[in-house]
Amino acid sequence: MWQEKNNELSKEFEFADFAEAFAFMQAVAAEAERRQHHPRWENNWNKVRVWLSTHAAGKVTDKDRSFAEFIEALYKSGQEPTAPVATGGTYKHIKLYADGGSRGNPGPSASGYVLLDEDDTVIIKSGVYLGITTNNQAEYQSLKFGLEEAQKLGASEVEVYMDSLLVINQMRGIFKVKNRDLWPIHEAIKEVAKQFKKITFTHVPREFNKLADAEVNETLDAEAKK
Repeated sequence: MWQEKNNELSKEFEFADFAEAFAFMQAVAAEAERRQHHPRWENNWNKVRVWLSTHAAGKVTDKDRSFAEFIEALYKSGQEPTAPVATGGTYKHIKLYADGGSRGNPGPSASGYVLLDEDDTVIIKSGVYLGITTNNQAEYQSLKFGLEEAQKLGASEVEVYMDSLLVINQMRGIFKVKNRDLWPIHEAIKEVAKQFKKITFTHVPREFNKLADAEVNETLDAEAKK
C-alpha cells in the first residue's frame, strides 16, 4: 500500500533479482519522461523504493496518485514495459478535454489533458512540457497525448472537447490545414483517431476547459521555477 507522509507518496517494491528491479525502473522512467513528472527513488539490489510529489504544489496531487496507479499496475503486470498498462481499468466511453499554451508564441509551451468517464469522474489528468514551440503546436500535441492515453485505457468511443476552434474545425475537416508545420501532427492524430470506433470533436468556450488549462499553466509554472 502506498503511504502518504511529508507531502509525498511512497512505496517499496521487491523483485526476484537486480535485473528485474532495473527493468522495472527503466519502464517507470520511460513513463515519467512521457508525463514529464519524475519520481525520487532508491534501489538496493532487488528492492526499489519510489517517492512521488508535485514539487510545484508542495504536496501530493492527482498527478502523483495517477502515476502511483500506473506504477502499481506495471508492477502487478510483471514489469513488461512494452505492454500498455491501463491506469484504473478499461473504459469504453471517455471524454477528453485538451488544451495547449505558449508563453510567447513561439515560447515555452505545454500541453494539458484530462480524461473523464461517462459520469464526469476524472480518470487521469496530466501536463507535458514541450520546450519552445507555438500555441497551435501545443494545442495539437495535447490532443495527441490525450487520445494516446484513451487508447491505453481501452476506450472505443471518445468525445473530444477543446477551446481551440482551429484544431476542432481542422480535425472535423471544416478548415484546411494551411500551416505546413502542422501537417505532421495533424496526420499523426488522424491515424490515432482511426483506432477508435467512434470519435467526436466539439468546440467549447475556455471557461468549460478549465481542468486542461490548469494542467498547462501548472506545468509551465513548474518549468519556470527550475
